[in-house]
Amino acid sequence: MRNGESINEIPLRPAVFHILLALSEKPQHGLGIADQVERATAGAVRLGPGTLYRSIKEMLRDGLVQEIPAPEQDEDPRRKFLSLTDLGRAILEAEAVRYQRIVELAKDRDVLPESR
Repeated sequence: MRNGESINEIPLRPAVFHILLALSEKPQHGLGIADQVERATAGAVRLGPGTLYRSIKEMLRDGLVQEIPAPEQDEDPRRKFLSLTDLGRAILEAEAVRYQRIVELAKDRDVLPESR
């Protein structure tokens, strides 16, 4: 982060928002998160390894996510699974509300095609 900035500050970087959103569904490992984000955004967002793992490291540091034991059925014991913390969920919710307000404002101002 820049100049002592904390990842907990809103607005979140898009990569962090997408990672939290992916983890809101279920705990996952890094590659699973990247794949889910790409699927959910129809390929519009692709998290490269540098962005993904740097963001995860910061999110672990800031208490937004936590490492959990891998499920027994997981084939690769080297994978580190992550889940949201209560703080991570609260930050995700606050950011989603912020996005919702922005979309409502865009609709009010006839910026979105469906609001015309």
